[in-house]
Amino acid sequence: MKISFQKRSGLTLIEVLAIIAMLVIAAFILLHKLAKPNEKHLRFTCDNNLKQVGLSFRIYAGDNRDRYPMNSSTNNGSMVNEMTPVYKYFLMLSNELGTVKAVTCPDDKKQKAAADFTTLSNSNISYFIGLDAHETFPQSILSGDRNITNGLPAKRGILGLTTNQMVGFTGEIHNKQGNIAIGDGSVQQVSSARLRSEIIQNSPFATNRIKLP
Repeated sequence: MKISFQKRSGLTLIEVLAIIAMLVIAAFILLHKLAKPNEKHLRFTCDNNLKQVGLSFRIYAGDNRDRYPMNSSTNNGSMVNEMTPVYKYFLMLSNELGTVKAVTCPDDKKQKAAADFTTLSNSNISYFIGLDAHETFPQSILSGDRNITNGLPAKRGILGLTTNQMVGFTGEIHNKQGNIAIGDGSVQQVSSARLRSEIIQNSPFATNRIKLP
């Protein structure tokens, strides 16, 4: 008996090209997802930035009679006040911060990191300053994401946060959430509800004045 074997045909050129194209597309999608930081990663980086900011405040206070930049004197003897732009407070912390990138949140599409402290301005800063924060008040609001709001326009860049206002975060950064650094140097990731019920409720001040960049 004669047994015949049917010869299997290989892939055609078109099929090979189609497979290569699909592999290229799949690789592109995978690399794009790996290269693009997700929200969790951006929030973690922002959290670390604010921890560095909080630590810098405490180091500064240790070298300046327990006073933060908001309640200490400048080199020319004048007191820093609510008219001072936010970037000048961070300039006073430049030695403690070490890197200018610490004051810019990677999830903040509007603000861009400065090249160095000599070019720093409000347009490079993602964090507000708590004007009333003090070393002796560990629960005072020290700093935090600039997308905070009390529902009212800021006056001279200042917002007053109280327990009877609908204080919260806009969707500009962190999907309507935010990071808050308090006077003891710790940082908390909070929703708008937690911001009102914990951070502001536990603050030693009836009104918390914050300066926005």
